[in-house]
Amino acid sequence: MNIKPLADRVLVSPAAAEEKTIGGIIIPDSAKEKPLKGKVVAVGCGTKDEEMILKTGDEVLYGKYAGTELELDGEKYLIMRQSDVLAVLG
Repeated sequence: MNIKPLADRVLVSPAAAEEKTIGGIIIPDSAKEKPLKGKVVAVGCGTKDEEMILKTGDEVLYGKYAGTELELDGEKYLIMRQSDVLAVLG
């Protein structure tokens, strides 16, 4: 993959949704909750007003409606502003 986010944006690979069953009933993909954590795949260089503090490889938590979904090479990603990231795990 050859993508470089601009300014204060980061590219995040969302964690897979957890498989849950209720009494032996498998929940379909459309009813699963979207994961709210993922791994930073690429980062921009920041802006003159906001320094880029996230790094490639960071595990992050983000808001439910954060970012824009996109698909590259068959993989799903989210691209969002650094300010949409709520916390770094670890």
